[in-house]
Amino acid sequence: MNSFDRTITAVLGPTNTGKTHYALDRMLARETGIIGLPLRLLAREIYDKLVALRGPNAVALVTGEEKIAPARAKYFVCTVEAMPIHEPVDFVAIDEVQMCADPDRGHVFTDRLLHARGRYETLFLGSDTIRPRISELVPRAQFQRRERISTLTWSGPKKISRLKPRTAVVAFSVEQVYAIAELIRRQRGGAAVVMGALSPRTRNAQVALYQEGEVDYLVATDAIGMGLNMDIDHVAFAGTSKFDGWRHRHLQPNELAQIAGRAGRFTKDGTFSVTGEAAPFAPEVIDAIENHQFKPLAKLMWRNRELPFHKVDALLAALDIAPDEDGLTRAREAEDQTALKTLWADPEIQDVTTDGKRVRLLWDVCQIPDFRKVSPGEHAALLAGIYRFLLGRGGCIPSDWLAGQIRRLDRVDGDIDALSKRLAFIRTWTYVANRPAWVEEPDHWRGETRAVEDRLSDALHQRLTQRFVDRRTSVLMRRLKQKERLVADVNDKGEVTAEGQYLGRLDGFRFTVDETASGDELKTLKSASLSALQSEFARRADKLYLSPDSEMDVTEQGGLMWGTDAIGRLAPGEDPLTPQVLVFVDEMAEGDVAEKVQRRMSHWVNRKINALFEPMQAMRDDQEIMGLAKGVAFRLAENFGVIPRREIAQDVKSLAQEERALLRKHGVRFGQHFIFMPALLKPAPTRMRLLLWSLSQGHEEFPEAPPPGNVTVPAVSDLPDAYYTMAGYRRLGSRALRIDMLERLADMIRPMDVRGGFEATPDMLSITGCTLEQFADMMGGLGFQGERGERKKTSRPALAEKTDQSENATDSAEDESDAPVESAAEMPANVGSEVDPAPGTDTIAAPETEQSPDQPNADPTTTDMAEIQSDQPSVPPVEVEALIEPTASAAANSDEPTETATATEVDPADENEVYFIFRLKPRARPQGDREARGPRKDGKNKPRQAGGKKTGHKGKRGKEHGGPRKMQASPPKREKPIDPDNPFAVLQQLKND
Repeated sequence: MNSFDRTITAVLGPTNTGKTHYALDRMLARETGIIGLPLRLLAREIYDKLVALRGPNAVALVTGEEKIAPARAKYFVCTVEAMPIHEPVDFVAIDEVQMCADPDRGHVFTDRLLHARGRYETLFLGSDTIRPRISELVPRAQFQRRERISTLTWSGPKKISRLKPRTAVVAFSVEQVYAIAELIRRQRGGAAVVMGALSPRTRNAQVALYQEGEVDYLVATDAIGMGLNMDIDHVAFAGTSKFDGWRHRHLQPNELAQIAGRAGRFTKDGTFSVTGEAAPFAPEVIDAIENHQFKPLAKLMWRNRELPFHKVDALLAALDIAPDEDGLTRAREAEDQTALKTLWADPEIQDVTTDGKRVRLLWDVCQIPDFRKVSPGEHAALLAGIYRFLLGRGGCIPSDWLAGQIRRLDRVDGDIDALSKRLAFIRTWTYVANRPAWVEEPDHWRGETRAVEDRLSDALHQRLTQRFVDRRTSVLMRRLKQKERLVADVNDKGEVTAEGQYLGRLDGFRFTVDETASGDELKTLKSASLSALQSEFARRADKLYLSPDSEMDVTEQGGLMWGTDAIGRLAPGEDPLTPQVLVFVDEMAEGDVAEKVQRRMSHWVNRKINALFEPMQAMRDDQEIMGLAKGVAFRLAENFGVIPRREIAQDVKSLAQEERALLRKHGVRFGQHFIFMPALLKPAPTRMRLLLWSLSQGHEEFPEAPPPGNVTVPAVSDLPDAYYTMAGYRRLGSRALRIDMLERLADMIRPMDVRGGFEATPDMLSITGCTLEQFADMMGGLGFQGERGERKKTSRPALAEKTDQSENATDSAEDESDAPVESAAEMPANVGSEVDPAPGTDTIAAPETEQSPDQPNADPTTTDMAEIQSDQPSVPPVEVEALIEPTASAAANSDEPTETATATEVDPADENEVYFIFRLKPRARPQGDREARGPRKDGKNKPRQAGGKKTGHKGKRGKEHGGPRKMQASPPKREKPIDPDNPFAVLQQLKND
């Protein structure tokens, strides 16, 4: 006995007698104290209570897996195994002291019973069954008998479906706990789950669900029998036997009473029964539990605490020593002793364990609990690895290796079983981190392991709640049975709740029930949603009908949006400009809701299309446009305001100037490549045009519009040419050029020598926004071939302002492109007669030089394109220097003047620059025509001379092939009457004179 013992008291009695509360009061009355508890869960609960009373700096928590020890802590709350019994304190208490008879841990409780003492006071708390053994082993102990505050009564067998609220169902296997919890969830709305393997954080969260009334049922193992205080009215046993680590055995009456005693707290009475497949208790067992009368404990477990560490063999022999006192029996082989035997059988371990210090270290390693419960062999292998690390050069576990082990466990995915296994694994490293000499930076690793355990605990609590707790089902079922109309509450995220319970998500007028619901729960949610959402659907339909048009939009895929909600889509209609509207309205909504949404969105779509295509609609409905012009207007409207000129070339050629003037009045521009309405090239009409075209073509996936403001975009090979036309572009090689810039480029090329060859001017590169190589590729799409060359750089001449020729080429571009493509007045005579465009391309053909008498000369870039530039900003003109320097553009040597740039002298040195000469591609002649026709009847097939020329061939060009070429004037130009109202009539008359 310790020399400074003063008072030793055993406070014994059944559950619900206030023993633990009495011990805490006695400890707080002393300056210092230690209390040892049977479970880590209970230790955490007591620690939180004391912190609330005395503050965090006064209380320490010490368990095998957790250590919170302030420097000036006065009170220590510990598991029995972790009690610092050599720490001199005024007060010591051992709770649930009857655990001395436990086959696995009993020897530890017996050791504390015999040797843990306070300087002034020592308390043993537990069942009255241990009283005879304490009397024998601690003769000086005094006894206090405490009676139960409330009564405990047997209530007979009960079905799980008939269990009353505030019931705890006790099972003795994880599988049984999960099965019962699942059954209660389906029938009664859910249950909380409490097991000894749970972390304190998870256990507390589950208990909070029960204590706060979120669920009315608790499914637990016998862990609730060890002092966990909860508001339980009834305890139902789903079984009466368990596996204790060695064998399946029936629980003794005193063990059943320890669990049943959780029913009824303070003055509130409790009841107990069996449920499920458990057999009813025998009458004598019921009587013993109700009257708290049990057989005394016969033997307490004991293990030698005087252990030698000079040799492992001596240590093993000491562990096998039997007690020599009555009332004690040698404990069965514990996990640490089994691990020591397994490791000592390893020759490598024997070779390195050479002195007493290492023997002691090996024993400490063997005391790491097997939280994982995988297999004894795997646990021994883990211990061997840790032991070798501790014997290594650093004398501790390497941080990088430990970090890897922890990192593998720091995952919150997976089901309940996966998370439970990770929690068990992390407890091993939590235990290791709490041994300061074993790890580098112990404070860091204690924090790391605790953080991982907390994350896993939270995830496990969430999975348990998702699987076994369904409070909303019970609430909704109760309201539906009462035939009360539920009212839905929809937040700004579209989440629908009723009576505080989540039902699902409402997007626009479509409701999606909670995806986690299934089976009976899903039926309940749908019934509740049908009742709750009727008024919400009607309210939303009224709000949509009164909403301004600015809140609605249509996506590039034809989806109709109301704010951020999709409420419908477009479908092909009888006319491309009048698509159908299909609305997304849930079937549970009343019929007038869908009709109201349909009507509102149809009106909005029609107004939207009419506003975007107003110039085109006005042109199509203009009664003054008659005859062939009417046909051109309808063709243009059928193509949404943009049509390649070659498709209606004959009709355009046949139009009189008066007819063209009527079309121009509506904004139609007759370009060399396209007939189009510049106002419809803005981003909004282009986006709608592509959408309506895609609908009319029956595409399943609609192509997107090019980015606004881009003059050229990369061409996608798998898109049809019609797409680029609808997008307002023309595909030229590997890129596509915007239609308005294509027409400006055509105007710039027109005065060039397309037969002899020409170089690109800086203006050509500027309006296309391309490098010289990209420009050459696009010119190939226009029927030109570019010859690449290099030359020495020369000093650049001063750039003067544009000549009148360039101005005139631009000013008269529209009128010239309006003319039929027959005359070659401003191009070489052989351009129109000998050069055909390559398949799929247009050549720059020479237009007629007719002048519209009713259309003044105006720069199309400042007239027809004005509205485009106001809504769709063009790419800024490329600086001349930037175009010439990086791309070695041939435009540097062009004689074409510009209006903005000034010359800078550049030292030619030995640098080369790249340039291109562009010429129209020669017409591809059919091969083998002459051979197919056979020899001439007159036998005058002449042999070819060197160079492929025939000799002596006579034709229209002369008597022989090489003779002078005969030239014929074009037919006289048809005179057109002069409009006297035309402001240019006088100039035209002077020109004719």
